[in-house]
Amino acid sequence: MRRSLALALFVSAACFSVACAEVRAPQVTSVGEMAQLETPLPTPYDDHADADAALAATIARAKASGKRVLIDLGGNWCTDCRILAAVMELPELNPFIAKHYEVVVVDVGRMTRNLQIPARYGITKLIGVPTVLIVEPNGTLINATNSADLADARSMNPQGIANWLARWAKP
Repeated sequence: MRRSLALALFVSAACFSVACAEVRAPQVTSVGEMAQLETPLPTPYDDHADADAALAATIARAKASGKRVLIDLGGNWCTDCRILAAVMELPELNPFIAKHYEVVVVDVGRMTRNLQIPARYGITKLIGVPTVLIVEPNGTLINATNSADLADARSMNPQGIANWLARWAKP
């Protein structure tokens, strides 16, 4: 009985330590509310960029670095997309993103352009933008059911966005 209790406690402690191995988000303290983000908000989406070439280059960097790929699908017309871009540029968050992800920004227009990129990962229709795909360097999409979580970025605070990004970072 004591052995089984000791074993159970050991296994529980081991499982707890594994669960605690998840990546913690940096504390984002420079802004309390979205209204305090840099203005004008960034416009990161280039509607003339070759999205396929940009993604291929990003995947190559991810394979070399061992990082995951963060594919940001959106458009400059979209306030939530621009808010996400501004939060990702915050001094507390930008180094965290650079440490854990290779990032590519893909302009999808009004969800009518470059749709071959999400289709490559089994997403045939965008629910909203920004849609953020987190992909292993081998091409495995790891957040298929959560890719549109940031489509309402304006209702999240910067720490909430940081926490979401940390959720998908490799430990």
